[in-house]
Amino acid sequence: MKIALTSIFVDDQQIARAFYTEKLGFRVKHNVPMGDHSWLTVTSPQSPDGPELLLEPASHPAVKPYRDALVADGIALAQFEVENVEAEVERLTHRGVRFTQPPTAVGPVTIAVFDDTCGNLIMIQSSSS
Repeated sequence: MKIALTSIFVDDQQIARAFYTEKLGFRVKHNVPMGDHSWLTVTSPQSPDGPELLLEPASHPAVKPYRDALVADGIALAQFEVENVEAEVERLTHRGVRFTQPPTAVGPVTIAVFDDTCGNLIMIQSSSS
């Protein structure tokens, strides 16, 4: 068993597509129109055949209170691994990404958290060893 697809709720798929591709550097894998929305997935350029991230419309009524509670408590909805958190924070900050938590050592990992502009906090992490 392996993870092939996971999703993240987004307020607007086109804004999310721009953020996740232009700011973070992911690549669109699928963009299949489905009525008012699309089956829109992105993958990491380092693993184009790896897990896909579905940029899922946040239209279900349960999504807003759930995400609002996570953001209010500073809890990231998803976590991405990077080689070096400090270097990635610098690169993404230059691209206009707003961090809500600076690089912080937490046991064997270093983490930082950013706002994806689509209603979510996202954590990046790297091993300290």
